Amino acid sequence: MSTDSKNTSKPAPAGAADNAPASNFLRGIIEADNAAGKYSNRTDSLGRPLPPVVTRFPPEPNGYLHIGHAKAICIDFGLARDFGGRCHMRFDDTNPTKEEQEYVDTILDSVKWLGFDWKDNTGEHLYFASDYFDKFYEIAEYLISAGHAYVDSQSADDMAKNRGNFGEPGKNSPFRDRPAAESLDLLRRMKAGEFKDGEHIVRAKIDMASPNMNMRDPAIYRIRHAHHHRTGDKWCIYPMYDYAHPLEDAIEHVSHSFCTLEFQDHRPFYDWVLERAAEGGFFKHPLPAQTEFARLNLTYAITSKRKLRQLIDENIVDGWDDPRMPTIVGIRRRGYTPESIRLFCERVGVAKADSWIDMSTLEGALRDDLDEKAPRATAVLRPLKLIIDNFPENLIDECSSPVHPHHPERGNRHFPITKELWIEAEDFMEVPSKGYFRLFPGNKVRLRYGYVVECTGCDKDADGKVIAVHCNYFADSKSGTEGSNNYKVKGNIHWVSATHALEAEVRLYDRLFTDPHPDAGGKDFKAVLNPNAKEVITAYLEQGMKAAQPDEKFQFERHGYFVADRVDSQPGRPVFNRVVTLKDSWGK
Repeated sequence: MSTDSKNTSKPAPAGAADNAPASNFLRGIIEADNAAGKYSNRTDSLGRPLPPVVTRFPPEPNGYLHIGHAKAICIDFGLARDFGGRCHMRFDDTNPTKEEQEYVDTILDSVKWLGFDWKDNTGEHLYFASDYFDKFYEIAEYLISAGHAYVDSQSADDMAKNRGNFGEPGKNSPFRDRPAAESLDLLRRMKAGEFKDGEHIVRAKIDMASPNMNMRDPAIYRIRHAHHHRTGDKWCIYPMYDYAHPLEDAIEHVSHSFCTLEFQDHRPFYDWVLERAAEGGFFKHPLPAQTEFARLNLTYAITSKRKLRQLIDENIVDGWDDPRMPTIVGIRRRGYTPESIRLFCERVGVAKADSWIDMSTLEGALRDDLDEKAPRATAVLRPLKLIIDNFPENLIDECSSPVHPHHPERGNRHFPITKELWIEAEDFMEVPSKGYFRLFPGNKVRLRYGYVVECTGCDKDADGKVIAVHCNYFADSKSGTEGSNNYKVKGNIHWVSATHALEAEVRLYDRLFTDPHPDAGGKDFKAVLNPNAKEVITAYLEQGMKAAQPDEKFQFERHGYFVADRVDSQPGRPVFNRVVTLKDSWGK
């Protein structure tokens, strides 16, 4: 934009939203553990002191992160930061058929964009489950040797049938009492690639009558002849997530392993694995402790990777980073700021029970963040020509307005007023309704930051559609000049010079669904897609917007907050996305 003072404000630092963090039960657990010295005086494998709080953010690299992951990121990294600890960035890459380097790269980028890092004074703490495949295998051999696991040779159908259900106990596998030496031999042959996928599986030996289905001899290793994105073809057996995850935590000396409530019933197996491994001398007490919190359920959104991919595959949206998507890359492209996401996560807090968070809470956090930051600009989204008949033909008069109305130190922006202008079509009515104070024949309004004009009539096409409005201006009424206050008008409208305005593509985005719970109760989420979730228009913007840079955000006065699209904007040709309207219209 054209200004006489540069915007010198700086974005809030990472975590600025939590300068005075609200208390929650996770924070209380850490405080109690620290008071008791539970994880004090620990050292890593090199003998270096460990902080009393070590957390981890452990996504599987099989898709793009969404807004729910943002909450987990803020919890895992935020709590470690607040208690002087560290958070490990770890990928649970134990399923090679679904994982790709593309997902690793975008997840790392998303975490950094949110303002978090995995480095401390001991180095970079970026890890992969595949870093520990040898250790996982070694522990599996120990579990078999110690009588805690066995190789099962049942078919998948028989295994599922014998597992039972919530009202019926499971049945022991006919291979459950297989001699340890035989199971160990089979495991080694599995590792050597002698068997086909599904021919054998390694299971923990716990209790087939347990009321917790996760404790009915859960699988810990399966055969999968698949190329891994990091280990290549070295392995043809891969550990199950529930087996690998606690071991990863223990190997990395994690103290507090936070996860969402769907893993609550998995915690007994988490503890079982760690206790058995500790008995084998692989780890020392205190062992990592898993604690569950409520996941983020956001209205008017879906977070199922399968359903999000369906939206992409069926061309309902334009990709993972479509601004209508709840993915972090999508909301980033939409124009959300990392500060607004952290503020939102702080506001929703941490709960023990699942609940729904209204989309307006997320949008409100964004408005609160952008209101202070975003420079103002004028845009006409539904253009109608306004002709000032008595304005000199070649006169170009300069007007100015604040870059930000609450920060005069940011200076002013400058733009011309000319004989022909663009105004919003809704700012003219040939026959005004009651309470309408904008342009209609015989009425006076102020052109915002410009002159007072009086409407004299309009031009229509052959179909009777208004195509231009005519008016006269009062030369002594210019805003900021002596005598301008002599004109008392009720209407104040936005405008841009028709000859100087930037013609730009503007995408008006809105919520993707019309139903607050689009996929609840087995509903067809595609049946409640919002037909107005994206509208592409040609708008006219004040000329300084030509210099807008990708990702630069503005408040288009009267219309909302907009961002120069980070993908499609070109030098001198920005494309704008509506981030959010100025007010919430969905609650009405």
